[in-house]
Amino acid sequence: MDIHAVYKLVETDRGAVDRLIHERLHSEVALVNQIGHYIVNSGGKRLRPVLVLLSAGAFGHTGTDRLELAAVIEFIHTATLLHDDVVDASDKRRGRDTANAVWGNQASVLVGDYLYSRAFQMMVSVGSMRVMQILSEATNTIAEGEVKQLLNVHNADVTEAAYLDVIHCKTAKLFEAAAQIGAVIAARSPAEELAMARYGMHLGAAYQLVDDVLDYSSSSEELGKNVGDDLAEGKPTLPLIYVLQHGTAPQKALVRRAIEEGGKEHITAITEAIETTGAIAYTSRAAQGEAEQAITALEIIPESPYKQALISLARFSVARTS
Repeated sequence: MDIHAVYKLVETDRGAVDRLIHERLHSEVALVNQIGHYIVNSGGKRLRPVLVLLSAGAFGHTGTDRLELAAVIEFIHTATLLHDDVVDASDKRRGRDTANAVWGNQASVLVGDYLYSRAFQMMVSVGSMRVMQILSEATNTIAEGEVKQLLNVHNADVTEAAYLDVIHCKTAKLFEAAAQIGAVIAARSPAEELAMARYGMHLGAAYQLVDDVLDYSSSSEELGKNVGDDLAEGKPTLPLIYVLQHGTAPQKALVRRAIEEGGKEHITAITEAIETTGAIAYTSRAAQGEAEQAITALEIIPESPYKQALISLARFSVARTS
């Protein structure tokens, strides 16, 4: 099953979720509507809401709460994007100007807050304390991950373990929650709920590691943002950490200086160092390992087209080019 077949499987539900997102976005404040619609219509894959739908589908759950929670997950994700772009001073996302580049930092932060609070209003309406527990913990962990990443900026001594901890908190946690709540609303066993949580966590880690690879191996048009942005912001991602561990003395010195000072003045030489040390291949293998662990986690899940779609989603996470 390819990625198009995966999305086709939940096409009707995705349409319902999109309508719900636009309905729940509504505010009497015009600027909230403008920024909210701008970012949710910016061409994202809606991967996290799809994960909710596939997880619920894998257990035969067809209640409308799966649609509400898919929209909740997208609102939480969108709020993190608005805040991330302000923190990172980003001017491009998904090939478009970021909201903060168009409306300014203050408006972006406040509308991000609105989306968070709207997400919590919606999850309350579902009436599941377990869902509330999972999503409140996830948003808290994501915030901690953001702070950990901020502390790592311009720090060339960040270890691989510390970096992986950041991506598990900042990126993988929402994937984990999205997959897990599908099992929760279907009233599945604790073992199946845990299996889905593990699947989502490993899927999210794989997805982020591939993003790290693409930051040095794609064009700006493919990536939807400026190539080398992580380097410009002084973020020590796994390819850079690998060069610091395995590169030549000049390569290590170059990467260390780039992380500590930020900027992309030496992006060509750094990209060459990443390629010649095998950092891209190493990070790709790490991503592949995460994807395989995601697939393994699904072993106890009943066979269905939805399970096959979840497996395909894991494979897509490491095969994608944007």
